[in-house]
Amino acid sequence: MIELSIGLHKNAIYPPGHPLLEGATQGIGRRLDSLLSERSTLSLGVARHQLIIEGVATDENNPVLRDLAQRLHRHHLGAVKFSKGVTAAEIEDVLATVAVDAGRRSQPLGLEGPDTLQRWEHVRLYPLTFEQLQLLDENPDTDSDEQEDKGEMRGDRSRSAQLWIGLARAALAAETTDERLDDAESADPVVVAKAIDEHKKDAAYDQVVVGYLLQIAEELKSKSGKEAAALQKRISRLVASLQPATLGRLLEMGGDFRQRKRFVADAAQGMAVDAVVELVQAAATSSGQNISHSLVRMLSKLAVHADEGAPLARGPADVALRDQVQQLIGEWDLDDPNPDGYRLALEKMARSAPQFHATDDAYPCEPERLLHMGLEIQVLGDPVWRSLEQLATRADVTPLLDLLDAAPTGWMQETLWRQVANQDRLYAQLEREPISLGVVQRLVTVMQASAIDPLLDALERADERTATSLLDILASLGAPVAPFLVRRLAGARWTLQRQLLVLMGKLGDSPAGFSAKEFVRHPDGMVRREAIRMMLRSPASRDAAIVTALADSDERIVRLAIAAAMTNCPSGAASLLMARADDSALSSDVRALGIRALSSRKSPETIAFLLKRTAGKKRLLRRQALASKSPEMLASLAGLALHWSSDASAAAVLTVAAQSSDPEIADAVARRGGSR
Repeated sequence: MIELSIGLHKNAIYPPGHPLLEGATQGIGRRLDSLLSERSTLSLGVARHQLIIEGVATDENNPVLRDLAQRLHRHHLGAVKFSKGVTAAEIEDVLATVAVDAGRRSQPLGLEGPDTLQRWEHVRLYPLTFEQLQLLDENPDTDSDEQEDKGEMRGDRSRSAQLWIGLARAALAAETTDERLDDAESADPVVVAKAIDEHKKDAAYDQVVVGYLLQIAEELKSKSGKEAAALQKRISRLVASLQPATLGRLLEMGGDFRQRKRFVADAAQGMAVDAVVELVQAAATSSGQNISHSLVRMLSKLAVHADEGAPLARGPADVALRDQVQQLIGEWDLDDPNPDGYRLALEKMARSAPQFHATDDAYPCEPERLLHMGLEIQVLGDPVWRSLEQLATRADVTPLLDLLDAAPTGWMQETLWRQVANQDRLYAQLEREPISLGVVQRLVTVMQASAIDPLLDALERADERTATSLLDILASLGAPVAPFLVRRLAGARWTLQRQLLVLMGKLGDSPAGFSAKEFVRHPDGMVRREAIRMMLRSPASRDAAIVTALADSDERIVRLAIAAAMTNCPSGAASLLMARADDSALSSDVRALGIRALSSRKSPETIAFLLKRTAGKKRLLRRQALASKSPEMLASLAGLALHWSSDASAAAVLTVAAQSSDPEIADAVARRGGSR
C-alpha cells in the first residue's frame, strides 16, 4: 500500500516519461507479482480515510496510507482489484489515470462508465456513486427541513453518521446506474441488507462492507448519545436482516480467528441483543466452532427478555446475555473444549477414590506463570492474588514490577499496582540493606504523595550517599512534598533539618505559613546557611537575609551574603561591610570581596571609606601618594574605578594609581567607568 501510494504521488508531480515513474511502476509490479503468486486476486476496499484489506482497516493516522485512501475516495472509487497476470503497462496506465486529481477532470473516475473503469484486463476500479444518503433522525416527528437545519449547524457529520453512510454507500454501490441510488429510503437497513444478500460473492465488494462492520462494532463499544443509538439501531436491524449464509461469508472475509473473536466481542458490547445472537452463531460457523442448540435457545430467550420482558427483567437479561457471549468467545481457543486426554483424565478421576494427601512429586505452578496467565486472560482470582503476594514478599521484586509494567493497560493492571505499590511494601523495601533505589523509584512513581512519609522516615536513618538519592526521589514528587517537610522540620535533628531545607529549596516557593527566618539563628552553621539561601531567593526577604548573614560567625555564610550584595547592596548592609572590612576573624580575600560589594553603594560614607583605604600621606611638593598595597587596598581601588571614577575626590588617587609601576595597582584602575 505504501508503494502504491508513493507511485500515485510521483505520477501526480512528475511528467510522463520521467525516470522516477518507471522505477515506481517496477516497484509496484514486483510487490504485486509476489502477492499474486499465492492468490488469484488482491482486493482493496476504500473508506474515507483508510483502506480495508481482508477485513482489516489501516491506521487512519498513517499519512501515506491516508493520502492514498483520500485520493481514491475523491474519485468516488469504492474498491480496486488486481488480478494475476497484471502487466507493467497496465500498472503505469492505472497510476497515470488515478493520479489526475478529481477536481481537474470533468467528473470523478467513479462517475465514468465501464469504458473507463473496465478498460484494463487485470485491474478493476469499482465505483461508489451513491451520493444522497444521510443518517436519518430517529425521531419521526421532526420534519426534513428541521433535520437539514440541524445538520448544517453541526457542520461535518459525526463519525457515527459517517460510518453508516459509508456502509450504505458501499453496499448499494453499482457499476451501472441503479434506480435505487436515487431513492433516499435506500438508507433503510433492510434495503441495505437486501443489496448485500443479492450481490455476487466478490472479494473487493466484501472487503469494503466488512471493513465498515468492524469499524462500526468498535465505535459502538465506546460511544454513546443520540447518534450512536441511531447507529446501533440501524446496524442491528441490518445484521438481523442478513441471510445466515451472507453473514457467515462476511465474517469469514473479516480476517483470521482472532479478528473474528474481537469483532464479536466488540459487537456484544454495543449492538442490540438480537443482532449479537445472530453474530455469535455466524462467527461460530465460520470459525469451525460448535454451539449446542440448548445454548442458542438460552441466548435467544435472554434476548427476548432483554427486548420485550418485564421492565425489571430487561436490564439483568441484557447484562447476562452480553456476559455469556463474552465468556463464550473467550473460550473459543480449542476446537474441542474436551480433548481426548482431558476426557480420559476426567473419567479416571470419576472412577477413582479421592486422594487428599500431598505427594512428593507434586510441582505447583510457579507464581510468575500464574500471574502472567491471569494478566493475559484478564481474570483476577485467588491464584492471581496468591501469586502476587508470593512475588511481592521476595527480596527482589523487580520481576514482579516488570510483569506489571508489561501487562495490558486497564483495570486489572491498575488494581494489581495498587496492591503492590503501598506504604507497607515501600517501608519493607526501604528497610532492606542495601536499599534497591531502582525498585523504590518505581514504587514511588505509582504511589506519588502516599510515598512521602515512608521516604522521610528512611531519610532520618540513611547514610549520606543514600540520603542524596532519597532527596532526589522526593524532589521528583514536586510541590506536594513541601507540607510534609514543614511538619517535620521543627523536631528533626540538625543534619536532617539541613537536608529538609535543601529539599525545600529545590521545590521552589515556600509553602504557606513557613518562614526560613526562624532557622537563621540555628546553632548549626549548615542549617543557618540553607536558611539564608532560601531567604535570598525571595525578593521580600533578600535584604534582611544579607544583613543577618553579614553578622554571622561562619565565614561561608558571610561570603554568601557578600556575593548577594554585589548587586544592589542594601543600606542596612553598608555599615556591616565597613565593620567587617577590619575584622581579623575573616580572611583577607573575604574582606576584599566585602569592600567590592560596598563600593556599589552610592553614599558619602562609602567614598570616604574607600579613599581612606587607598590614599596615603602626601609627599614632597604635595604630590598624592597611595596607601600600602594589600588585598583590601586593591579592592578599594577597583571599587573607586568601577563606581566613583567621575567623582573629583577620587580622581587624584585614580590618576596616581594608573601611573603606578606596580602591575596589580595599575590593573585595578585600568577599567574605569565600569567598562568591565
